[in-house]
Amino acid sequence: MKEILHLNLCDKSNLIMNWYKDKTKNTSFPIYSSYDIRDSGFKISNVDANIYPAGFNNICPTDKESTPELFDSYFRIHYGSKVNKILLFTEEHTKNPYYWDNVYTIKNLIEQTGRKVMVGIPQQFDQPMQLTSASGKTVEVFSAFSSQSAMKEFAPDLIVSNNDFSIAQDEWKNGWSIPVNPPHDLGWFQRKKSRYFKFYNQLVEELSDLMKVDPFLMNVRTEIFENFDVGDENSRKLLAAKVDDFIVQLKKEYEKRGIAQDPFLFVKNNAGTYGLGVIKVTSGADVLGWTYNSRKKMKAAKGGREVDEVIIQEGIPSVVQSDGATAEPVIYMVGCELAGGFLRTHLEKDSTESLNSPGAVYKRLCVSDLNVSLKGSPMENMYGWSARLGLLAIAYEAEEMGVPFKEYIQKPCGS
Repeated sequence: MKEILHLNLCDKSNLIMNWYKDKTKNTSFPIYSSYDIRDSGFKISNVDANIYPAGFNNICPTDKESTPELFDSYFRIHYGSKVNKILLFTEEHTKNPYYWDNVYTIKNLIEQTGRKVMVGIPQQFDQPMQLTSASGKTVEVFSAFSSQSAMKEFAPDLIVSNNDFSIAQDEWKNGWSIPVNPPHDLGWFQRKKSRYFKFYNQLVEELSDLMKVDPFLMNVRTEIFENFDVGDENSRKLLAAKVDDFIVQLKKEYEKRGIAQDPFLFVKNNAGTYGLGVIKVTSGADVLGWTYNSRKKMKAAKGGREVDEVIIQEGIPSVVQSDGATAEPVIYMVGCELAGGFLRTHLEKDSTESLNSPGAVYKRLCVSDLNVSLKGSPMENMYGWSARLGLLAIAYEAEEMGVPFKEYIQKPCGS
């Protein structure tokens, strides 16, 4: 299946790329994003999208060599010549050394464009902190409040956010009038996975029509379950019934296409991040049988927010392996361009489980291989197109939510 889709994309590459460029013509898209992709052998689909991605340190070293050029191009095209000093606004994970490898990498990649970068977090303190990353890099971190003398002296032109705003955290914004990219209002305190997958699957339909293929090969069936209360028995019963109905519908779809795989699902927090609030189920009975620990997992999200809405999503098993471990590709974008990738692997997880959990190991996957040989890079080509559809879905999300990209100049991809 992957080979058929890949060859189809290669044969119609000009038509499809023109379609993609036309789609980006009147849209605004964030400075960066990343996409978790699953490849089952009978379908390839995007299963999660991050607008404030961590993990830049894990992307293919060859990809990192070309990423500064992509950042430079994004700044010039969408902000002209007025962005020279950048405040990189990050999470408050001061005790997570792995996160600071990501921050160090983003800072370094942007600095290679000749721009100055200062790292800030939403805390009030006078003297900068010196944080050490897992690989031994030092990151100097400042208070991101505009009232701080260091911020006044630096006077940034743009705030690039790597904080996903699971909670609004509005206080630090007081006094800032410069643009924030990705915009604060695209944070998880407002964003919904259900909205993203609505647009993603619509775009799959359009691309499939261009390619003359079954959209099932690239979509991921997703349904919303509102007014969720894991502590309420009636709420769990309603969810269980919806899960059973979902399984029945998937079985019909699989049987129609001769797929022997037993369907399974994931119940996910509709505003979740970092792999939190995600549970695999195979039937409604699994929901009714959730243990105390399972219910606890679905009760609160990052930042202590209550989980009051979930999505039920088709589970896509992974046929991808690396060194004997189950793997899934992760693709990073800068603007509308493919920037990098890696394989997330996990020796303790099987092909049906979520791999975004402690113990994951990252292996080589380079989107730069597409520049060497498009036809010779089927994985990178297919996974790259899933990411591009994801970027368009994010742009449509922002538009539907009424989230503006302040001072952003709209230009199509490839300008």
